Amino acid sequence: MTAALDTSALRYLPADLDRPEHQAAVLAMVDAYSRDPMGDGAPLSAEARERLIPGLRAHPTTLVFLAYDGETPVGVAVCFLGFSTFAARPLVNLHDVCVVPTHRNRGVGRGLLAAVEARARELGCCKLTLEVLDQNHRALKTYLAAGFQRYALQPGAGEAIFLSKTLS
Repeated sequence: MTAALDTSALRYLPADLDRPEHQAAVLAMVDAYSRDPMGDGAPLSAEARERLIPGLRAHPTTLVFLAYDGETPVGVAVCFLGFSTFAARPLVNLHDVCVVPTHRNRGVGRGLLAAVEARARELGCCKLTLEVLDQNHRALKTYLAAGFQRYALQPGAGEAIFLSKTLS
């Protein structure tokens, strides 16, 4: 049985990557995601740990949101602004979303999604995008409940497929 969560202690805020405590929280949350079976199944490499915060700070479209339970970070949404050519408006891509195992199924993911959506609306974005593993049933359920759906431009054209090509 899951212990009750005092949702009044939950906070969702944009990360300020100039603040060391936010840097540490983002690094800890992305590492937790990397360790998860739906992540990489292993901790972040030393190289990735060293480059993550400077890389996020240097990337011009980075948006990061943190979830806290009191003073403890319990979730992260690492996002990047993109652009929809068909709508001619910006969009937000949720690149990484993680809630630590102790706080799953307690609304933390929904809270992060709501924080990202509110910021996207402030920025005049036309949509939110994300990719999720088809076996990540918990996350998929959360995304569908938040209004995300499989992407198709028009009936009969099929659904979008996420592809990747690793560059060495």
